Amino acid sequence: MPLALVLRDMLRRCDTAREARSILNSRSVLVDGRPITDPKFAIGVMDVLALKATQEQYRMVVDRLGRLHLVPIDEAQAAWKLCRIEDKTTQRAGKVQLNLHDGRNILLPANEYATGMTLKLAVPKQTVIGQYPLEPGAIALMIGGQHVGELAHVERVERTRNPRANVVHFTEGFSTDVTKVFVIGKDTPEVPIPETSAIEVKT
Repeated sequence: MPLALVLRDMLRRCDTAREARSILNSRSVLVDGRPITDPKFAIGVMDVLALKATQEQYRMVVDRLGRLHLVPIDEAQAAWKLCRIEDKTTQRAGKVQLNLHDGRNILLPANEYATGMTLKLAVPKQTVIGQYPLEPGAIALMIGGQHVGELAHVERVERTRNPRANVVHFTEGFSTDVTKVFVIGKDTPEVPIPETSAIEVKT
């Protein structure tokens, strides 16, 4: 969703595109720790939005209707975000480039992380401060499909042949392809989710 629409329609901070541009030009709106002035800048799942003027912070997630939803967070949570590894490539000198779900790429000295895993990144520095593998017992948020917005526990991952996506099976009794699965924790969710089930959210 364009940042100007987030300010106007979700946060109700302005009524017009012109007002949204004025707010952004003040460099008081941060996304993942960096000031953004482009009203068309796209905000997506797990992005962290901060309003310097009011000292408010939010994380973008999806609700059970599949809509983007801003969840208020504290300053400590606003210092990091979760990123899913979409794929990776080997670069010169054996370095590995990770391509993440939000479009960013990070270069690491060694091949330590697997596709489908979620990284906890400090923002804006992009330092890896945690990891959440797509493995049995992991807690995942469904970001698409029939169960969008729900939390579930990974039971197993079924590896399929290309071009079919791998299938993830959950202890809750359903399965979906891996592109709709976003791991958000090991024992408890790392991020607050709207309309969560009985799974406790870490505070």
